[in-house]
Amino acid sequence: MNSTFNIADMAAQTRVASREVAQLTTTEKNDLILAMAAGIEAQADNILKDNELDIQAGRDKGLSEAMLDRLLLTEARVQDIASAMRDIVSLEDPVGSMSNVSLRPNGMQVGKMRIPLGVVAMIYEARPNVTAEAAALCIKSGNAVILRGGSEAIHSNLALAKCLHNVLSANGLNPDMIAVIPDTSRSVIEGLLQQRESIDLVIPRGGEGLINYVTENSKIPVIQHFKGVCHLFVDKFADLTKATNILVNGKTQRPSACNALETLLVHQDIADKFLPVAAEGLAEFGVKVHACEQSQQYFADATIATIEDFNAEYLAQEIAVKVVNGYDAAIEHINKYTSDHTEVIITQDTTRSQKFIRQINSSVVMVNASSRFSDGGQLGLGSEIGISTSKLHAYGPMGLASLTTEKFVVIGDGQTRD
Repeated sequence: MNSTFNIADMAAQTRVASREVAQLTTTEKNDLILAMAAGIEAQADNILKDNELDIQAGRDKGLSEAMLDRLLLTEARVQDIASAMRDIVSLEDPVGSMSNVSLRPNGMQVGKMRIPLGVVAMIYEARPNVTAEAAALCIKSGNAVILRGGSEAIHSNLALAKCLHNVLSANGLNPDMIAVIPDTSRSVIEGLLQQRESIDLVIPRGGEGLINYVTENSKIPVIQHFKGVCHLFVDKFADLTKATNILVNGKTQRPSACNALETLLVHQDIADKFLPVAAEGLAEFGVKVHACEQSQQYFADATIATIEDFNAEYLAQEIAVKVVNGYDAAIEHINKYTSDHTEVIITQDTTRSQKFIRQINSSVVMVNASSRFSDGGQLGLGSEIGISTSKLHAYGPMGLASLTTEKFVVIGDGQTRD
């Protein structure tokens, strides 16, 4: 812990720097992000060495395999960070764009212009890639950012921060545009959440406990994403080959991700055909199954599913399975246990799929596609700053536009109000 560190001072300095980043042109922001990506690639060896310190400390602390996977950086993942930053450069800059321009009866022109939020604070666990990608997203959207990573990733985060600050300094820009908190004590988060004069939005990314803590203690608006209990419903009109592939991909491709499947619902009319194939596909990856009484017979060593299982975000090779007696029962189950993250239906019946889209109001609703596509990059947003499961002011994966707001612009020619 740095005893001289003062979060109020950092927040105030970041507020000042936010005025500078808000005035950068699109070209200047893009050039800056490209230089940051190159800087991270150039320092990959040093970043990986510092990441090894975090991984070893995590093992010593007994962190779960899911948490260690989120924490781990490899050469490929460092390259992915740089690539994600370059992808942000290719995206359209929302700042300054005009919409809903209209001519009023009195001759005034009225429209809305997108502007930066100002200062965004990120509080996150593990996943050091968030440090670089959140910084790039905030810069591109004209915001300054305060980054508070978890203690488990402190060496990795500071190594990435050093790369970013070196680029800012080399370009004659205020390094306070990207502030990385070096103090990992809980008291710093408490102080951060009180800085409503300097910070415009808090985005926590991590476990449900972190989200609850931030929501309950913040004086600043918070983007909430408590957990991802993602459902896959295999309808009686499903293509079972598609269903099997999407199930296995959604559950096993990266089970530690919040968009991984946690519950499988199967229409009773196709359970006898589908569940044996599903069991074989999941068994290949060692997935532990919590099954309802109707489905337990199809899975070796399955345990009986409980209410806790249907509420669970496993973040591991583990899944709850339930046979439902029809479409309406599937909808009822999803609406009861949803976390408003992502829900998927597998069906060849267009009427069914359109009905599912209308009736399910999670932030992402999918038809015949893996839940793993519920991701900002995959949905065309570039790297996401986070996922919102609360409907204000953003919902679902948050890209550049979600880091801006709108102001009214009025152009007159001397009009006065009667």
